[in-house]
Amino acid sequence: MKRLKRFVALLEKWQSVKNLVGKSTLPDVWHRHILDSAQLEPLVAKVPGSMADIGSGAGFPGLVLAIMTGRHVHLIESDTGKCAFMAEVARATDAPVTILNRRIESVTDIKFAVVTARAVARLVELIGLAEPIMEPDSRCFFLKGQRVSDELTKALKRWNMIVTRIPSVTDEDAAILKLEMIARKP
Repeated sequence: MKRLKRFVALLEKWQSVKNLVGKSTLPDVWHRHILDSAQLEPLVAKVPGSMADIGSGAGFPGLVLAIMTGRHVHLIESDTGKCAFMAEVARATDAPVTILNRRIESVTDIKFAVVTARAVARLVELIGLAEPIMEPDSRCFFLKGQRVSDELTKALKRWNMIVTRIPSVTDEDAAILKLEMIARKP
C-alpha cells in the first residue's frame, strides 16, 4: 500500500505538468485507476510467463500490477512524457518493469504469455495490436467499458477465441475480457 500511495502522490504531482489521466478522474484516483487496475491481479497471477501492458499511459494497469505482485512487466507506451513518468514511479516504488517507449506496432522482437490493456483501442483493433506479441497460448486481459458487448460482437466477426467475461468491480457496466486461443478468422 505504501508503494501505491507513492505512485498516487507522484501522479498528482506530475498531473499539473503532464496530462496523465483525465482531470475529472483525479479526485477518484483510488477507485477509477488503482482499483480498476488492481482487479486484474488475481487473474494474471494464475498465468505464468512474461507479461506486457499495451498503451500503458500513466501505468494503468501494468505498473500497478508490477507494484502489487513484484512480477516483471513490460510497459509499452509511445508517449515519451508518460514513459518518463512511469520511469520515475518505477524508481520510487522499486517496481520491476521494462519501459518500451515505442508504438506497439513496432514491437515485433518479443512475445508475452500475458497481455493487458486498458483504454487503448476498440477490441477488434486491440486484438490486432496484441497478436504480434502473443505466444501461441497467451492470455489477454482487457479492461473494457460500457460498450463491451458491442465491441465483443464486432471482434467475434474477425477473430476466433475463447472469451470469459468477468464483471468489473469498479463499474457495473464494464467488464474484464479474458481472451484465449485467439486466431484470425479465415
